[in-house]
Amino acid sequence: MSHEAFVHIRDLRVEFRRDGQTVNAVNGVSFDVRKGEVMALIGESGSGKSVTLRALMRLHPPQSSQISGTMNVGGAAVLAMNSRQLRHYRGKICAMIFQEPLLAFDPVYTIGQQIVEGLQRHEGLSRKDAKARALEALRQVRIPSPERRLEAYPHEMSGGMRQRAMIALALSCNPELLLADEPTTALDATVQIQILILLREQQKLRDLSIIFVTHDIGAAVEIADRVAVMYAGRIVEEAPIADILAQPRHPYTRVLLGSRPKEGLKKGDVLHCIPGSPPDLAALPPGCAFAARCPHAQPACHQLQPVTEQVAERHMVSCHRWRELTTDITPQPAFA
Repeated sequence: MSHEAFVHIRDLRVEFRRDGQTVNAVNGVSFDVRKGEVMALIGESGSGKSVTLRALMRLHPPQSSQISGTMNVGGAAVLAMNSRQLRHYRGKICAMIFQEPLLAFDPVYTIGQQIVEGLQRHEGLSRKDAKARALEALRQVRIPSPERRLEAYPHEMSGGMRQRAMIALALSCNPELLLADEPTTALDATVQIQILILLREQQKLRDLSIIFVTHDIGAAVEIADRVAVMYAGRIVEEAPIADILAQPRHPYTRVLLGSRPKEGLKKGDVLHCIPGSPPDLAALPPGCAFAARCPHAQPACHQLQPVTEQVAERHMVSCHRWRELTTDITPQPAFA
């Protein structure tokens, strides 16, 4: 794995304008993803995970949204791309797997037609060669009877098969970066594991960089090398997956991990949950956004936004009180 950042994001901000209000969906997000690395973005619904992914694909409508900051992928500035450059970038450099493939696929075209179209656009193949490549793409994701599935419409396939077809479509033009937006949420547990194993196999085979969005820490453990925990549009903690599990530093990370169902859970057992609700993104508090729900909050937490500090190698946290809650480690600047 290369130690240079393939994805370089600094101070990413995404605002939506609705009914005279400004919704601050992403608020100064910074992270790097190396070549061949899998990073998971985890957090509650509404924390800004999917908005961040869609910003990387430039999918937010410009008439109702504003994106600022730096987004570089493979050395190219995504925000500076014109429409022609974006057409090349989407699919060839960066591809996306959506949460619900039935909505992402065009219902009036077969699976094969949709994969072939991308191959002809990005690879310049003849229709015959593109169809052969599309068939091979379905075989690689282990879809049974791929010749028949190539001629099937999206609604004619099960949820698990559709998700495999969506992965085949995303990988068909050999992108370098894959964005996966909760690709297993709508699937049953057995199929979820199959999809996660498939993604990890393809990632290693192709040396792919992946940003994987999920609210399920169990899914992150199966696929991710590193985890960024998001809350109210900000990354509050980022670290290798083993460090997050062994020694979470941010109070939100702790309660998020503590809210998972435990092994041996029986009917009638109490499930731990995080009290309160996430803040209104149209009226964010001046201090730490988690302060109102945090069991360790002090007056300063409600008044001042914490800075991001490095507490260990590739382990960053944004919390006023992390040193009091864990062992004392001399902080370093988190980002250059």
